[in-house]
Amino acid sequence: MYLSQFDYKLPKELIAQYPPKRREDARLMVVHRDDKSIEHRMFSDIQEYTNPGDILLLNETKVVKARMLGKKEDTGGKIEVFFIREVENNVFEAFVRPRKRIRPGIRVLFNKGSVRVLKHLENGHTLLEVEGGINPQKILELCGEVPLPPYIKRSPVDLDEKSYQTIYARVPGAVAAPTAGLHLSSELLKDIEKKGGIVLKILLHTGPGTFKPIKTERIEEHKMEDEYYEVREEVARKINNRCGRLFAVGTTTVRAIETVTKNGRVSSGTGRTDLYIYPPYKFKVVDCLITNFHLPKTSLLIMVSAFAGRELIMKAYNEAIEKRYRFYSYGDAMLII
Repeated sequence: MYLSQFDYKLPKELIAQYPPKRREDARLMVVHRDDKSIEHRMFSDIQEYTNPGDILLLNETKVVKARMLGKKEDTGGKIEVFFIREVENNVFEAFVRPRKRIRPGIRVLFNKGSVRVLKHLENGHTLLEVEGGINPQKILELCGEVPLPPYIKRSPVDLDEKSYQTIYARVPGAVAAPTAGLHLSSELLKDIEKKGGIVLKILLHTGPGTFKPIKTERIEEHKMEDEYYEVREEVARKINNRCGRLFAVGTTTVRAIETVTKNGRVSSGTGRTDLYIYPPYKFKVVDCLITNFHLPKTSLLIMVSAFAGRELIMKAYNEAIEKRYRFYSYGDAMLII
């Protein structure tokens, strides 16, 4: 298939710049794969589509303050550092801008702490060492900002530290939020459990590859960047023994659980996955998907097209634009059943 088949035109004013006042106040488009019908609801109605025994699978990754602004020690020039992941003690992989002005050995100073450039990597990333024995997570907490996506055209504000984080975020390590979960409140999760639903959590640390553009015209030729995942034994066992459907909350959850599933059985474990899901991928364990509206020509849009069919998804997106849904991270949601 061709990348141009996953393109659409979105009015800029439909790109959500702020979250709704309450998480569950987002709109919800319900897409039925069986009869190709589409409903328009509110996200607070989500529990109406779950049955006793259904599993709601969440990604409990926590977004770190990955964006840091500093200056070069020698010239005072401004430098932006975007944390990706820690690779060993006090050494982490990052995007550095402007990269051409940063040579190995140069120090970048922050309000509290500093890093030294070790080397540039072939994938466009840079290795940095945190100086002074400060833990990298500590310097991020002291100097970092919430790494809002590039299509949010404003600076981070205080509300983002809470709003750009799911209520069940627990394990620091993501540089982008698993945004489908931003709509879930503690009240909604309780309602689903009262109805007999089961809430389970796995982990996939969302990396910068979630924003990586596809540069190949043939979608099959694209390569995903790998991301760290964890699936606990108890979670795998409950999924394997379930009597209902599996609702995956977000594309990150899909990639993690599909990675560890073989012949319909989920295995526990940890590792890194570069699973790339595109049509005509056959899903092994996910029955229903809760997701946001994604950018054109992205691996995320291609994944949901694999799940529901490209024609149905493009029909749904056109209808969402017509009905003025809010798009992307802080936007409205879609349930595919």
